[in-house]
Amino acid sequence: MLLFGLLLVAVTGAFTGLLIADNLSGGPEYQVTILGIDLVTLNSLAVFLAGLALALLFCFGLWLMARARRARTRAVRRTGRSDVDVPPREIGRDAVQDTGEA
Repeated sequence: MLLFGLLLVAVTGAFTGLLIADNLSGGPEYQVTILGIDLVTLNSLAVFLAGLALALLFCFGLWLMARARRARTRAVRRTGRSDVDVPPREIGRDAVQDTGEA
């Protein structure tokens, strides 16, 4: 799910960048081109709604990445595994043992 979210964010970002770079001229109606290919003619409302749809896809990709990260964090906590060499529980015990011996 993390990979799909990252892919969705990257694709919508690249597509939006191409749209902006190729369509800097304006007017009452916009001829949308990508890489020299004329896709469609849109009015101002259609351009706004297309931008809104791209923004929603981008946010959906971010949400997927956040959800995958949260699921991974829960799984790590549930199994007790950690990427750190010394788990926090053992650090606390060592500190108590050091103060008890002195």
